[in-house]
Amino acid sequence: MRDAPPRRPAWSPRQGGRGAVVALLGITQCLAWGSSYYLLAVLAKPIAADTGWSLPHVVAGLSLGLLVAGLASPAMGRAVERRGGRPVLAAGSAVFALGLAGLGLAQTLPGYFLAWAVLGLGMALGLYDAAFATLGRLYGTQARGLITNLTLIGGFASTAAWPLSAFLVATWGWRGACFAYAGLHLALGLPLHLFLLPREKQAPLAAPPPAATPAAPAAAKRRQVLLVWLLGVQFTLQVVISSVLSVHLLVLLQRLGLDLTAAVALGTLVGPSQVGGRLLEAAVGRRFHPVSTAIAASLFVTAGVGLLFTAHPSVMAAGCVLYGAGNGIKTIVKGTLPLALFGAAGYATLLGRLALPMLLAQAIAPTLVAVAWAEAQPEGLLGFLTAVALLNVFLAYALRLVALARRDAC
Repeated sequence: MRDAPPRRPAWSPRQGGRGAVVALLGITQCLAWGSSYYLLAVLAKPIAADTGWSLPHVVAGLSLGLLVAGLASPAMGRAVERRGGRPVLAAGSAVFALGLAGLGLAQTLPGYFLAWAVLGLGMALGLYDAAFATLGRLYGTQARGLITNLTLIGGFASTAAWPLSAFLVATWGWRGACFAYAGLHLALGLPLHLFLLPREKQAPLAAPPPAATPAAPAAAKRRQVLLVWLLGVQFTLQVVISSVLSVHLLVLLQRLGLDLTAAVALGTLVGPSQVGGRLLEAAVGRRFHPVSTAIAASLFVTAGVGLLFTAHPSVMAAGCVLYGAGNGIKTIVKGTLPLALFGAAGYATLLGRLALPMLLAQAIAPTLVAVAWAEAQPEGLLGFLTAVALLNVFLAYALRLVALARRDAC
């Protein structure tokens, strides 16, 4: 099967235009992630203290937002496929602003949750999936390096947003911080998306295949369906691991015998290691097919989680580094592997479909693990995560085998 040629934008970017597009999206991605997914890291306690709502209720807003984002993601993918990423990302900026304004105005828990539901729609329209789909639609299979570079910029979202959020809360309170972020989306994100992203022509309706064209062999269709399922399960299981550890890593390390200071020191290794993994992929990844990169990333994650069993601080530090590197590379693979396997045609729609189970898992998995792990030993959670990571290695290798079989059959 050959990749369909990438659709050309309605304007032709000047030399260096692709770098400008990535830089633009990098800025808006940092703003989008910082004012949604990373927002409660700083605002949760001030919200709870000011309103009297319990901290679990406050944090549940993000889970609700992720659920809404997952449910809305397939529609996002279809919208990018039909109309291009420019109007979808611009709409995301406007919806983010509306949700953040609603958050700042919320006086009751129902109003607070409603604001997070709006923010969830903004996350579907404005986070990585929409940005990756935009780059894939603009540049086709040549978007791999651009996706990598975008994740390198986006990796600094929390680094930039947490100090800014802390400053805004100290200056104007948590409500003022929400209003300030809403203003940034309207004053910065919206015009950048609306006026500086390439304007694309709407995709024409797909023409019916000629009567003389034979139907695709049933075996080829089965392989294609199997590839999509393998991608969905592989990506979703990785999200289960990363979302659980993002919430429970420090507690897990303490229950394995480390004191709080040592646990925090090890936990801080994960973020830089994610950026390091992305730099590694940017440096050498183009020499390998993304499915090989997916296998390597899965091995990194499995080894990293497995090393935590040793309960030896230096070995556990190496485990945090390996896990962080693998998780960082996985973010890139989420955008590049579907593009490599299926090409540019339908890429945005496919990303939207794949995002649905991932975002649902991201919303639900940490809470389910917290309930199931309440009285269990830390080794039980580590065993579960290691088993999931090992299964992901086999799934990544299965992806490679099915992809090779499909290529040989074409």
